[in-house]
Amino acid sequence: MKVDIFGDVHGCFDEFMELFGKLGYRMENGRPAHPDGRKPAFVGDVTDRGPKSVEMMKFLFTLQDAGELIYSPGNHCNKLYRYMLGNNVQLKHGLETTVAELDGLPGKEREHIRRRFIRLYESLPLYRQLDGGKLIIAHAGISRDLIGRTSGSRLKSFVLYGDTTGETLPDGRPVRRDWAKQYHGEAFIVYGHTPVRDCRFVNNTVNIDTGCVFGGKLTALRYPEKTAVSVPSRQPFQPEKFSEFPD
Repeated sequence: MKVDIFGDVHGCFDEFMELFGKLGYRMENGRPAHPDGRKPAFVGDVTDRGPKSVEMMKFLFTLQDAGELIYSPGNHCNKLYRYMLGNNVQLKHGLETTVAELDGLPGKEREHIRRRFIRLYESLPLYRQLDGGKLIIAHAGISRDLIGRTSGSRLKSFVLYGDTTGETLPDGRPVRRDWAKQYHGEAFIVYGHTPVRDCRFVNNTVNIDTGCVFGGKLTALRYPEKTAVSVPSRQPFQPEKFSEFPD
């Protein structure tokens, strides 16, 4: 199995399309085509914060229509889903930018996107197991004891938010344990969620969220090669948004 797993796009549609092309993809009759038969996949959170979240949603709809969607939903996906359902969610931490885009659309198009996103989200498993279980794509990661489970509050919290302590940082972000340092499973786990300057390979895991929306870069992890390909961000650089991990 040959896949290219894209890190958190967060509305950076132009960077995504640049990387999509750099990897050798093109769209043919509504399907992603690659000369080597590779498939695109995503660690989640393609919306919020960046300038073109609606375009990213439309791209996912195209993949879903073609039966080509390999996507692990993230916390921003979950919050947008709850907003689309009409739940009372706070318009902050990036959701406000997606809502502003939606509010700028004609009513019929906005409603169409709302219904399509609900259908898309409800079709998704909490994480993806590929290549006979050798590869796992989980937005914020997954611990070894949760692999194989399909539901439960602990699983949902872990894959959407990471291994949180219950404490919060001054900017409101949750404090997370460095779960990857404790992971010693056989499955190779690809995740994102926490922006890092460069792909972080620890044990049999890799974080590929290289903070495109914060001025870093957008990265895709090629599997089974386990090599990274990136394009630079077109967004302003915000160094305080990147996490540093001790060796």
